[in-house]
Amino acid sequence: MNQVIIIGKGPAGISAAIYLKRAGIDPIVIGKDLGALGDYKSTIENYYGFDQPIDGKKLIEDGIKQASFLGIQIIDETVISIKDNIDHFSVITKTSNLQSETVLLATGKTRENLSIPGYRKFKGKGISMCATCDGYFYRKKKIGIVGCGHYMKHELEYLSRMTKDITVFTHGNELDEDLGFPIIKEPILEFGGIDKISYVKTKNGTHEVDGLFIALGAPSSIEFANQLGLIVEKGNLIINQEYQTNVPGIFAAGDITGGKLQIAKAVYDGMEVADYIYKYLKFKKTKTA
Repeated sequence: MNQVIIIGKGPAGISAAIYLKRAGIDPIVIGKDLGALGDYKSTIENYYGFDQPIDGKKLIEDGIKQASFLGIQIIDETVISIKDNIDHFSVITKTSNLQSETVLLATGKTRENLSIPGYRKFKGKGISMCATCDGYFYRKKKIGIVGCGHYMKHELEYLSRMTKDITVFTHGNELDEDLGFPIIKEPILEFGGIDKISYVKTKNGTHEVDGLFIALGAPSSIEFANQLGLIVEKGNLIINQEYQTNVPGIFAAGDITGGKLQIAKAVYDGMEVADYIYKYLKFKKTKTA
């Protein structure tokens, strides 16, 4: 049983891992990409200790190297699901199912929405981001799912328990395997309907749906929040003064908790949350001794 699994290898996650390691706890960090800093198109000029502008991608890569140098295990994979098992958590990736006493969500914040006409209008009105949250409402109905990777397949497996009338939309991405459901590969041109979504329009046709699930790329902290029943307000995970969510053992830090979306704040969050996770584990051990 692991003590801490950190999801996200940005400044908040790596900072927390380093402080936990120095406190005698061996965290596991899981993350596939470099987040917002990995896509940074310009330089950073306001970070302490640098007299020259620095590249965002290099900064985050140097942080990962620092953690690796300390012997922190970093797994280069996408987390597709987190399950609350009451006394511990299961963190599921493509190749593994890891168990942990605590989980730190430090995935950063998605800054872009799906740029398809109708997406904003029908999000929450037939367009859902979480199969386990909303799949039940579409039992025996006609639904679609947008995606092409492991996250999509995970969501599809769950949705297939609710209905067999499912269409997969890859939005222009290749998917060369038989999933047992119709696959539409052309790019999506529009999500349409009146009060709620009722169709998906692609280059070669219009496809009726009662509901649509978005499962592109990897799930964000908000998707994990939906799975776990975490409180979210205005796109931010709600935490207490100890960086803990409303689910004991689930902590959050960095951009996903709101405030200034700055590297300095994320690093500070990582330092602080590491201390509170350490205290939580120590108290838990004392309580069960």
